[in-house]
Amino acid sequence: MTVSVTFCGAAGGVTGSCCLLQTDHGNILVDCGMFQGSKTVRELNYGPFPFEAKDIAAVLLTHAHIDHSGLLPKLIKAGFDKSIFATEPTCDLLTYMLPDSGYIQESEVERLNRRNARRGRPEVEPIYTRKDAENTLTRLKTVDYHEWQEVLPGVRARFWDAGHLLGSASIEVEIASNKADGKPTRLLFSGDLGTGEAVFNDAPEAPSGLDYLFVETTYGDRNRPEISDDERRAMLRKEVRDALKAGGNLIVPSFAVARTQELLVDLAYLFNRGELLEANVFVDSPLAQRATEVFAKHLDRSDANALSHPKFHMVPDVEASKQLANVTSGAIIISASGMCDAGRIRYHLKNNLWRPNSTVLLVGFQAAGSFGSVLQRGAKRVRIHGEEIEVRARIRTLDVYSGHADQEMLLHWTKDRLPVSRRIFLTHGEQGARAAFEQALIAQGIPANQISLPMLDETVALQKGGVKAIVPTPRISGEELSRDDWHNLYAGTVTALSEKLRSLKSDTERRDILEKVLRDIGSV
Repeated sequence: MTVSVTFCGAAGGVTGSCCLLQTDHGNILVDCGMFQGSKTVRELNYGPFPFEAKDIAAVLLTHAHIDHSGLLPKLIKAGFDKSIFATEPTCDLLTYMLPDSGYIQESEVERLNRRNARRGRPEVEPIYTRKDAENTLTRLKTVDYHEWQEVLPGVRARFWDAGHLLGSASIEVEIASNKADGKPTRLLFSGDLGTGEAVFNDAPEAPSGLDYLFVETTYGDRNRPEISDDERRAMLRKEVRDALKAGGNLIVPSFAVARTQELLVDLAYLFNRGELLEANVFVDSPLAQRATEVFAKHLDRSDANALSHPKFHMVPDVEASKQLANVTSGAIIISASGMCDAGRIRYHLKNNLWRPNSTVLLVGFQAAGSFGSVLQRGAKRVRIHGEEIEVRARIRTLDVYSGHADQEMLLHWTKDRLPVSRRIFLTHGEQGARAAFEQALIAQGIPANQISLPMLDETVALQKGGVKAIVPTPRISGEELSRDDWHNLYAGTVTALSEKLRSLKSDTERRDILEKVLRDIGSV
């Protein structure tokens, strides 16, 4: 029996999750996610897939987050016409998430093309459209946790609760041998693993005694202190109180799905007990609004009621969103995207970053090269929509809402899957996180030669005596996946140069600096 896995995303980085599983029975994708982070990384979304879409016999989807599902419409557009297997809550979320993603692609490209026209540059096409996304929804097929599902003759899959997001799953795949007396090959793809402490999710689960194990390592290099629900809410209460006391708005870039709903439940709890001052919470994300409806459908009554607290105001449209620019104090504005790279949050940052009495609270993972990571590292000046903004607002981080297991949790989960007879692959982590988790596994007695850290586009033939790696030239290097790119450096250089010129005392000094720069780049 011939089985191979190609790591088409989230190998050396944390986005673009996609594994191509090639078997004698047919080819399967586990996830088909969008790349996020620096512009260089995001450009991968526009290039061709490293496989033929029409040759894929099925897709197994771990969960609805866009870095795992966001290129499904592109896959459909490229010729895939088979089933996409996912849990019912995942399918419900995708009903809104994928069309919203398509709308964002169209809107971003429309705005870019207006700028390109003025600059004399050619037009570009969106990755896919809202219509492409709607077509994708017809391919969804719901599955239940713990029940075997035939994916295609000779291959079946079983979904286990990953505890990361409503409907999230670790996926067990069993591939039948083509020999009458041969044993099947068992693989487990962790997907994103939760903490077991999140507002809505239980602890992750999965079977043991596997042949191959694929483990995410987003937080493979760090541990977070264990905190109770009361401690988490107390930390949120302090951040909100401090922000409102400063006299400005509190801007919260938040992932529209799960993170926003978790924040709302905790804010409702604090409001109901009089632990927060009077404040209005504006949820400025159409996707977050629709996702909240899905969460309410699948949650118990108390959590569902909390999501509709009278202090919460869903911003209905773009015009209402623009009106929030007139609110200069006392508001809590929750908006997407969580990494600050697109969407309405960019406008709220533009309106508030320069205000010294405003606060920006980061509540999720900020991938290398993302705008959120630039703010988190303490940038003094940034550019938004081509305009330079001085960062005077307080930039705060609250990491207690992470949906990803930390190193200790990942170790516990991985050890519970043992024995793994052949190989453990570490995926979905930046280079430092994966290397640190590899050492943690070795310290637990797992042999180093049983652990692999695959790189982007690497293909591994799964063989009884070991694995054979085929490493073509990747679309981009591992370093580029997990660091700022030249676009980040360019933006930083422009703002730094502008600040330097303003600090000089005379136009002669400014001219000397500019002439030196021009000589260095050969423009004079």
